[in-house]
Amino acid sequence: MKLHKTVVLVGMMGAGKTAIGKHVAQMLGVPFRDSDEEIVAAAQMSIPEIFARDGEAFFRNREAEVIARLLQADPGILSVGGGAFLRADTRARIHDEGVSVWLRADLDLLWSRVRSKPTRPLLQTDDPRGTLARLLQERTPCYAQADLIADADPTYSIADMAQAVLQALATRPDVLEG
Repeated sequence: MKLHKTVVLVGMMGAGKTAIGKHVAQMLGVPFRDSDEEIVAAAQMSIPEIFARDGEAFFRNREAEVIARLLQADPGILSVGGGAFLRADTRARIHDEGVSVWLRADLDLLWSRVRSKPTRPLLQTDDPRGTLARLLQERTPCYAQADLIADADPTYSIADMAQAVLQALATRPDVLEG
């Protein structure tokens, strides 16, 4: 199989963008990139530290710049932060230069994956599950604008979800050939 455009995995924290992205990249023999990892490396601090020091708006601006740069690289799989796809200019750039795949997961599945992770700055609230539910509700209309959708299921393994992504990509011969 030959990948013609970068595949950008979008969705909520806990949807599995990084784990599934690495698996899909390995299956296709293409590079895996993670915008969050790129930002952390450039800033030499964690995302929670960036949020605390510079605020979310600053982080989102750097994130948009990093995604734009990564889309210029050879085709691969790109995992982006949960809030990245909320920006209209970032959505448009991804649509024009790559293809977006929404890893759609329900609240219960997302919560089961993120509830014990202290590295999620947006969930550092008195009611983290309620915050996650609100974020999911607010973000769903943006995620629904993705080019393709791969639905998560609690019984799916990472390999199963990677297959779901490949099946979605197979509907786009301009993206994935063979």
